[in-house]
Amino acid sequence: MKSTISIVALAISTFVAFNAQAIDVTPKAKKLAQETIILDSHIDVPYRVHKKWVDVTKATKGGDFDHPRAVAGGLNAPFMSIYIPATYEGEGKDFGVQLAHQLIDSVEAIAQRAPDKFAVAYSTADVYSQFEQGKISLPMGMENGSPIANSFENLAMFHERGIRYVTLSHSLSNHISDSSYDLRRQWKGLSEFGKTLIPEMNRIGMMIDISHVSDAAFYQALELTQTPVIASHSSLRKFTPGFERNMDDEMIKALAKNGGVIQINFGSSFVSAAPQEWQNKLKAKLEKENAKWGEEKAERIAKLYKENNPYPFASLDTVLDHIDHVKNLVGVDYIGIGSDYDGVGDSLPRDLKDVSYFPQLVQGLMNRGYSDADIKKILSGNFMRVWKQVEQFAAKSK
Repeated sequence: MKSTISIVALAISTFVAFNAQAIDVTPKAKKLAQETIILDSHIDVPYRVHKKWVDVTKATKGGDFDHPRAVAGGLNAPFMSIYIPATYEGEGKDFGVQLAHQLIDSVEAIAQRAPDKFAVAYSTADVYSQFEQGKISLPMGMENGSPIANSFENLAMFHERGIRYVTLSHSLSNHISDSSYDLRRQWKGLSEFGKTLIPEMNRIGMMIDISHVSDAAFYQALELTQTPVIASHSSLRKFTPGFERNMDDEMIKALAKNGGVIQINFGSSFVSAAPQEWQNKLKAKLEKENAKWGEEKAERIAKLYKENNPYPFASLDTVLDHIDHVKNLVGVDYIGIGSDYDGVGDSLPRDLKDVSYFPQLVQGLMNRGYSDADIKKILSGNFMRVWKQVEQFAAKSK
């Protein structure tokens, strides 16, 4: 999810400082965070620097990611999201192909600007090797498959450029799949092209990401794939009733049977129903006053609203509740981290405000009785297993 409503972001940001909550992080948790590969499967740095350039190889003001904070948090393998807005697919559009190349270029530029700090990762072997070298790996995933543009050649080209997963759709239906956000279910799941795309992604070694897709598309993808799939940045519908963007218990069970992994999204509105209710009430108030987003009138209304209604941030415990639920439902082998840092604006929970906070997550897991081995699975082991299986299937398919 991208933060596109500036008024909501403004309303939220005022309260960030007042919602800080400390958790005591032990030396053991810090050590575990530093000695373990931490893989976050969805961070929106490329689109962030595309909108307003900053040098994330150094400390930056604002945003959720830069090199010093990643080092402090022990983050070693942040998947850079090549995010293509849903509006890039349509009449007169190039499906976002040019933007995708520009964002990939920006990731390569980060590594080229600071080769002692970063390196683009194209495989699981790269991640392990770069970890040993003390470098932060930058693998890439494409959020929204629009740039594939009905072409296996484009799919192969983007794989060659380093894309290792594709989120089939985003906030609108595209030529591949229906979206969980889009009430128009034009394909009733996957399109005919989408159904042929799944085995082709298997064949070339591209992970299939079912975050954002409709429930029908999810189940159709599982029927067609021969490799485990990922949910690169999703959470659980149990805690957000009616929010189809998250996964329900039956989907989690099906994902586990497939051998896949759900990467838990940190955004407050993904892990708690209260922020969604807060946003819906603000939206209803603006509609009642006939105030449109971006107008001065709307800004005044939003300012007064947030003064009287502080944003209900989620907490580290809320995120841990999601992890616990997956573990209790299907086991610890199907859980990972897909924070959506730099993609959910200022709505991040207390104790998880940016990439420097991973030791807090580790401590929270320790406090809930997770073993070191299980924590390592959640931090990277489960996702790396899936990625390796996808690589191995592709190697056998050649």
